[in-house]
Amino acid sequence: MCGRIDQSQTARYYASVIGWLDAVYDSESEPAYNVPPGTYRPVLHLQDGERRVDDVYWSYQARWAKGKVPVTINARMDKLDNRYWRGLLKSGRALVPASGWYEWTGEKGSKQPWHIHRKDGAPLFMLALANFGSFTENRAEAGFVIVTDDASGGMLDIHDRRPVVLDAQDAERWLDPALSSEEALALARSAALPPDAFAWHEVSTQVNRAGAGGPEVAQPIDSDA
Repeated sequence: MCGRIDQSQTARYYASVIGWLDAVYDSESEPAYNVPPGTYRPVLHLQDGERRVDDVYWSYQARWAKGKVPVTINARMDKLDNRYWRGLLKSGRALVPASGWYEWTGEKGSKQPWHIHRKDGAPLFMLALANFGSFTENRAEAGFVIVTDDASGGMLDIHDRRPVVLDAQDAERWLDPALSSEEALALARSAALPPDAFAWHEVSTQVNRAGAGGPEVAQPIDSDA
């Protein structure tokens, strides 16, 4: 699962890492260390061949599914070819750039938060699906979800699912409209970074509050203190 992310660099920085120096920006999001769902965040995508970085609402619910399927923030990779996600997999592929994400371990009431990031310090390019419409009645109709896959073990045993993260070059291929849905799924499965590409450390429970957004929420704490 991915329910909170660290987007502590600017959208322009993340775009520059992937080589998008000519991207069109319609993003006013500020860098934030503790991004919750239900907020508008920068998303990279192609529109009519144009590289774009737009603020999109983190949550999604198809118009026809209102009252049938709940609003969601993630999409399972093994379900992307079903009726609910099929259209977005074909024409709504996107990337959510980040510096890390958070997960929690332990029992309810005493959960310990962790910050997960690449060992080499490089940005994460999380696979996403988005509807880039402009609906106003339900913001989630024009929202995005982060694609997740089985955690595959070895990742702290933090959760059974994790975001699908690709290197910059493979991530850009995910956006290629010439790539069929089947080819995009094959790319995601073959190019996803393995568990040993990541590191993690315990962070303060300040991160539990969605309003806490300073750099201190992502800093490691001394678990023996």
